[in-house]
Amino acid sequence: MFEIPQLSLQGKVSDEEWQTRVDLAACYRLVVLHGWDDLIYTHISARIPNTEHYLINAFGLAFDEITASNLVKIDIDGNIIDKDCPFTINPAGFTIHSAVHEARHDAQCVMHLHTNETIAVASIEEGLLPLSQYAMFALASISYHNYEGLAVNAQEKKRLQSDLGDANFMLLRNHGGLTLGQTVGDAFMHMYDLARACQIQVQILSQGKPTVLVEQHIVDGIKAQANVVHTGATGGQKSWPAMLRRVYRHDPTFAS
Repeated sequence: MFEIPQLSLQGKVSDEEWQTRVDLAACYRLVVLHGWDDLIYTHISARIPNTEHYLINAFGLAFDEITASNLVKIDIDGNIIDKDCPFTINPAGFTIHSAVHEARHDAQCVMHLHTNETIAVASIEEGLLPLSQYAMFALASISYHNYEGLAVNAQEKKRLQSDLGDANFMLLRNHGGLTLGQTVGDAFMHMYDLARACQIQVQILSQGKPTVLVEQHIVDGIKAQANVVHTGATGGQKSWPAMLRRVYRHDPTFAS
């Protein structure tokens, strides 16, 4: 049986890095609590403030095994910074994240997940439809990227960056969903909205009944309000402390 190396970085890294580690580990645990994890695959990455270093999960660990201390610190090329780090990362898994971090310096956190519903919606020609209020939030800032196989081609990064533009939500065709945010909390709330929007769309369409689409002028109005949706005091900053408390209640070892 593989034993996970036990280590603690608390007090050994800057306060900014430690807080980022705690927030990111909490985000991984929340993914498990929502049933969004995919064995040891998919990734959430976060930039350490005021640095060009990033944190990502150790390859081979399940999301409910992620702690603040066993997150791996890397550079934009996926090189591990701490040479005595006992873990490795999935280089293919970081391809998408490095592309986003490289192009979007406004985003601290990038989430990429493979939920059934996001794959389903990403795989239909129409993509996300204006069928629910959750969809309104995502449609305010959404983009699409066509499937090109496993994300190991460096040339795909340029196309993904171009497709992403300044959007905060992306549906990866035949693949899954991606969100980003100025904080870990913002990225999580964006993914929450995207996942709920896709889940609701699948449920509505499965009924085989005529649908009521929100009119485009209303969608456009939501877009105009997008700057106050899940950002700042009205979004990640307000909801994230509650999410942290939930993870602490469930298993406080994530913050070790």
